[in-house]
Amino acid sequence: MLGVAVLGGAGLWLNRMTTDSSDFRGGLDVLAALAPMPLAWAMGFAARTRQALLAAAEQQAADARRAQALEAAQAAQRERARIAGEMHDVVAHSLTLLVVHAETLRARGGELPDWARAQVDGLAAAGRQSSGELRDLLRMLRDPADAVLLRPAPDLAELDALLDGHRAMGGTVELTMDLTPEAVPGAVQLTGYRLVQEALVNARRHAPGAPVRVTVASVAGRLRCEVVNGPAARRGAADAGIGLGLVSLEERVGALGGDLTAGPTGDGGFRVVATMSLECAGD
Repeated sequence: MLGVAVLGGAGLWLNRMTTDSSDFRGGLDVLAALAPMPLAWAMGFAARTRQALLAAAEQQAADARRAQALEAAQAAQRERARIAGEMHDVVAHSLTLLVVHAETLRARGGELPDWARAQVDGLAAAGRQSSGELRDLLRMLRDPADAVLLRPAPDLAELDALLDGHRAMGGTVELTMDLTPEAVPGAVQLTGYRLVQEALVNARRHAPGAPVRVTVASVAGRLRCEVVNGPAARRGAADAGIGLGLVSLEERVGALGGDLTAGPTGDGGFRVVATMSLECAGD
């Protein structure tokens, strides 16, 4: 308003000094020059107000998104803690009892036949390994930020020990590996190990006594893991699991940009093949 008054006064004075008295129209000329100014100010004020309202709405939306994300994270943490508690109360307790009974049998190994001692040794080793991995899993479930494993993750260099455990349980398995495990990214090694582990477990369940062939090779810049078992030598276990092992493996392989195929062979066996990139996967 002060600016309009100053400009109006200056305009009247200038107009009076430069115009003959017969042509002087005074305020009409000044009003005609200043008339657009209030309109421009009103439009600017409205635009600024609208921008402020839009910024406030965007800030509210951002705050709402952050609150929703925080609530979802808290709900997920509560659910992880609940699952960890259930797993500890049920799975960890049963697994601990299994290991205790196996170690008790090992302590009395002199009273057992040779084949039974080998089975008990394999059972105790598998129980101890599963207990350690379960502890790591429970720690990560309770607090994802505390994701440091208590023990190194298994890799392809440990396949021989895994196959020895399968043989100790009465299985027959042959391994062919034409690459150096150190040249394979850690995430790919872990997935390959889990694939062989799951395939061997399925072979023992569905085709006990069947020979198993494991092939790990590098083909055109990709890791190829293949596990093939022959037809069952005897009837498999009635309780053959719930079928989520291969689903989990497919998710692991897919996360690394790979492909997994699984299905029966023509001679009554079963075949699992996964290919994963050796260049795009992170450690």
